[in-house]
Amino acid sequence: MKRRNFIRTTAIAGLAAPMAFQLRSHAHNHMPERKMTKNLVCGAIGIQADQRRAIELAGKYGFESVEAHAAHLAELSDDALDELKAELKRRNLVWGTAGLPTNFKSDEESFKTGLKELPKIAEGLKRAGVERVNTWLRPCHDTLTYNDNFKQHTKRLRKICKVLANYDLRFGMEYVGTTTLLTSRKYPFIHTMAETLELVDAIRTGNAGIVLDSWHWWQAGDTVEDIQNLRNKDIVLVDLNDAPTGVEKQQQLDGKRELPMATGVIDTDSFMTALNQIGYDGPVRAEPFNQPLRDMIDDDACKATIESLRKAFRIIS
Repeated sequence: MKRRNFIRTTAIAGLAAPMAFQLRSHAHNHMPERKMTKNLVCGAIGIQADQRRAIELAGKYGFESVEAHAAHLAELSDDALDELKAELKRRNLVWGTAGLPTNFKSDEESFKTGLKELPKIAEGLKRAGVERVNTWLRPCHDTLTYNDNFKQHTKRLRKICKVLANYDLRFGMEYVGTTTLLTSRKYPFIHTMAETLELVDAIRTGNAGIVLDSWHWWQAGDTVEDIQNLRNKDIVLVDLNDAPTGVEKQQQLDGKRELPMATGVIDTDSFMTALNQIGYDGPVRAEPFNQPLRDMIDDDACKATIESLRKAFRIIS
């Protein structure tokens, strides 16, 4: 390289670093205000805790929301519920989501029994101030073809959503994109964001949406643009995970994951940035199904989990 060209190239390179820094700073300064919350779900990290213990742990370790235990809340008297809500407020917490107790995946009799019990559960959630309920969709079936399974899901989940709507509850469905699960039974079923949104449209109750899990988003081949095309009201709950290194994507096992930001296999930064851009305002939980984490004592598991969530939130905070 001639000396004149070398000097010119070096000068341009010298300008590039501060310019890049200014661009990053500008982007950070114009980042939308973060509305989503760091959510504690004790069972997802191997902790067995009742509602009070879950609230205690969430407040102690800096979580901002906590899972609601639907069956427990439904049994509480007004006084006991007021006391619990006061404790939630004292610890600067809000409710995350409650798991759906109704079994809609098996035989018709089990579904009908669960549906009869749902109003009482839903009433208890509303009294407690809970606004979101979630479940997951099995991505395959032994006997039902895709179309038959879709019809059954639409019929049953519409009935569930109508009950929940009577109590101002939103309902989120998590699609499961893990390839090794998708192929574990004869007939594949919903396993992508687009298919889940088709089910939402078919239900037609106005309170149904999706649970967006970074693991299944990655496994399904969904994109950042797919998230950007969503609206805040389309998402009821977000799960964050990372994937083990050294395992081919299509060979990953659903029950062997890592805490958010642990390996960098899943692009958590882009995932979180897209969620923030659309103004997602709900809970974000870690759901790593990680045995070393499950083997920890409760306090250590909470510390590891909140730290992983803080790392994921730094890109948007």
